[in-house]
Amino acid sequence: MEQRAQQQIKIELGDQEAEGIYANLALITHSPTELIIDFARVMPGSPKTRVLSRIIMTPMHAKLLQKALTDNIGKFEKQFGEIKIHGGPSANQNPIGFGAQDTSDGKA
Repeated sequence: MEQRAQQQIKIELGDQEAEGIYANLALITHSPTELIIDFARVMPGSPKTRVLSRIIMTPMHAKLLQKALTDNIGKFEKQFGEIKIHGGPSANQNPIGFGAQDTSDGKA
């Protein structure tokens, strides 16, 4: 079995990026070759918002992100307790929040 040396990547975080952007809405679309995640912030009483950040990645990288999120959420819940999703089973039907858009036509 071939063993590969793990490459170390130096990651720099600028001051502006370190502040972060708060988002409570994510719109996810895809094409056959890319997944696009648009992050936005919805304010109570405001019927309008704008995309604050767009992330475009390959399906493989999106799957790796999903696995990393699942792992980290599991670790978080083990330390702090279960994350409750308010609104019960119908919470996934709420148009405000994180979810996927239907792009079954293959267009982004």
